[in-house]
Amino acid sequence: MTFGDTDWQQLSAKASLASHQLIGWIFWDPGAIARYAALGVPNGTGYYIASRAAPLAPAGDNAVIAAFYSISPVFIRFSLGLTRTHTTFADAYRVRNEAVAEGLRTWAPEICDALGSMASALWDAVDALPLDGRVLFAAHAEWPRHDDDPPVSAWLALNCIREWRGDTHFALLAAHDITGVQAGLLHDAWMGYPGEWIPRSRGADDAALAEAMAGLTERGLADGARVNQAGIDLRHELEERTDRASERAWRHLGAERTQALCDLVTPVAPRLMQRIDETAGPDWMPAARPRRTRP
Repeated sequence: MTFGDTDWQQLSAKASLASHQLIGWIFWDPGAIARYAALGVPNGTGYYIASRAAPLAPAGDNAVIAAFYSISPVFIRFSLGLTRTHTTFADAYRVRNEAVAEGLRTWAPEICDALGSMASALWDAVDALPLDGRVLFAAHAEWPRHDDDPPVSAWLALNCIREWRGDTHFALLAAHDITGVQAGLLHDAWMGYPGEWIPRSRGADDAALAEAMAGLTERGLADGARVNQAGIDLRHELEERTDRASERAWRHLGAERTQALCDLVTPVAPRLMQRIDETAGPDWMPAARPRRTRP
């Protein structure tokens, strides 16, 4: 790549994919779930929601429901209720980060030193991002940064940038009056996933899916049973707009450092994605996977 003539949208998309691949495995990591269960949560149930939402959860269930956008409110209330009953969100965050430290050194040891060396620059990029409308990002950015463990600190900074991108994407969906379930259906079709897999994985039932599809059909984005090309085109446009908006983090980091981050993650990404395949299944964490041919 010639850094003097950087295609920032392309680099933003590339860095986003690398971020999801470096972060995603932790949400289904057996060691992380075991640590969460050891806090007293039966079987570690609800770990994904509790660990990801921990910095925002003290604001209440509705705040998390709003921030997560496409995940069932029932799932969220149940998961956060378990945390409040058996432990604290601070401990959920702490044991998640302990699992990150162990997992990075177990599954990608060769990148830890280089990743850790990027921590300060990544946090500078985080602190340069606006808080406006990015509530989940803002909550994460305010929690402990683990400066005593540079690879974990860099991982946390990268996760903040990832959550800023997510907040931005959800704002675009909301601006287009796309509901959480509709977002899942559009994402399914754009990714080439089977049927209704993404919204069902986030808790949508038959009634919610029928209502969402009817709404998309009314707007010309589906044909009554399937998202059509207009729906896929809209979802692609929203992805590109998200990439463009997210350039600001990578521009602050700089093209050379951003490319170095991508080059660091790319060789270990298949190994980390295999962790997700083995612990959750081959469809989970769609944001970390390439698009498929639509069935």
